[in-house]
Amino acid sequence: MEKPPEKTAASWESLPSWLLTQTASHAHRLVADGFSSVGARGYHYRLLATLEEFGPASQATLGRRSGIHLSDMVAAINELADHKLVERTSDPADRRRNIITLTAVGKRQLRRLEKRLAETQGELLAPLSPEERQRLTELLSRLLDHHNRRTGNPEEPWR
Repeated sequence: MEKPPEKTAASWESLPSWLLTQTASHAHRLVADGFSSVGARGYHYRLLATLEEFGPASQATLGRRSGIHLSDMVAAINELADHKLVERTSDPADRRRNIITLTAVGKRQLRRLEKRLAETQGELLAPLSPEERQRLTELLSRLLDHHNRRTGNPEEPWR
C-alpha cells in the first residue's frame, strides 16, 4: 500500500504576517520566562533600563520614555519600590509629583535582567548567523518604524 504524501505547509503559513505573529509569540514567551526566572517582568526591565539611561524622572516622564501607559506605571513602580530597586521621593518643586530614582540594588537587578535578556535573544535567534541576526534586526526595525510613524501608537512589547 502506498504511503500518503506528507502534508506541506498551507499557503497562509508562509505569509510574513503569520510568521511574524508566530515568532513574536515565541519571543514573548522566552523573554517572559527569562525575566520570571529572576523574579521580574518586562515592565521592570524597561523601567530600570530607562532610569539608568535617562536618570531620575517623574512617573509621567518615565511612562513616556519607557512606553508604559500611566495606568500600569504605578503598580510596576510599587513592585520595584517594594524590592528597593527604585526610590520614590516627592519632587521639591511640586510635592504632588514623585521622582523615581534607580538604586544600587536596582542597578544589580538590571544587570541580571540584561544577562537573561541576552540569553533569551540568543535562544530565539539560535538558527541565525550573526550577520543574519543583524539583518533581521534592521528589517524589523524598519517595519516597526514605518508602522509607528503611520499610527503614532508604539506597541508595548515587554509587559
